[in-house]
Amino acid sequence: MPLPADTELAEGPLLLRPWRVEDAPALHTAVQESLETVGRWLPWCHAGYDLDEARAWIAHCREGWAADEHFAFGIFDGENGNLLGSVGLNQRNRMHRSASLGYWIRQSRQGEGLAWRAARLAARFGFEVLGLVRVEIVALPDNRASRRTAERTGARFEAVARRRLWVRDEARDAAVYALVPADLEQA
Repeated sequence: MPLPADTELAEGPLLLRPWRVEDAPALHTAVQESLETVGRWLPWCHAGYDLDEARAWIAHCREGWAADEHFAFGIFDGENGNLLGSVGLNQRNRMHRSASLGYWIRQSRQGEGLAWRAARLAARFGFEVLGLVRVEIVALPDNRASRRTAERTGARFEAVARRRLWVRDEARDAAVYALVPADLEQA
């Protein structure tokens, strides 16, 4: 049975909730603001990103929830409702009870510790609600900010996996981190 699309996770100033159709303008604005930082690492964040792409992403995310396959959350400021970024579990492997965790924070709010807090909330959701036993965080080796975020969540560095990511039309090595439920208790 699919999880409710109105699922919310909250902790401190953060509110994580599934994307809604009406979030498209805020998503578009956050992406355009973040081309220099997020766009450096994530090819979908590009200068031509328009409102139609934001709407298509949200539709894709809503389909993922309905199919019980991937779970993308918008990260919002719990006090004023402003969009801060996104975090989600994807590439769910039911047989091995694992998934990948991705995140990004809009440029104007980077450096505030929002990403690792949101990542921990999403990982806890994965362990407690989805029954996962492993959550992987995969980043390009020179993406120090993403790697620091993985470490702050309590994830352990496991390896640099050769040709693990396909980025900008080429296979790239990637730093692989993993979280298991006990890691959240220790961090």
